[in-house]
Amino acid sequence: MKKQRPVNLDLTSISMPASAKASILHRITGVALFFALIFVIVAWGISLQSAEGFELAKSLMQGVIGKVIVIGTLAVLSYHIIGGIRHLIMDMGYWEELESGNLSATLSIAIWLVTVILAGVWIW
Repeated sequence: MKKQRPVNLDLTSISMPASAKASILHRITGVALFFALIFVIVAWGISLQSAEGFELAKSLMQGVIGKVIVIGTLAVLSYHIIGGIRHLIMDMGYWEELESGNLSATLSIAIWLVTVILAGVWIW
């Protein structure tokens, strides 16, 4: 066993490849999607209770906070779908090399950013 092991590993100094960042982002968006769906289900439940509930949910969604939450939910959902498709393609045996894996990760993040911008313009 080495006697000089790192005691405090500084994660900000580690340079991760794009494929690692994309994989971590896919996991984070999966957890965030779980919590975002709680908001969606509650809003859906309120809207289905009565006509007044529907108007309340509609007014909440048209407010600034509601729009931010909707855009955030769409952002999380879109990356998780894009990252999931990338992982499925990798499971089929493609993009497993370092260069192609990093390229597909960079491309998936770029597609996601464009998707989020388009969703923000559409919602706002």
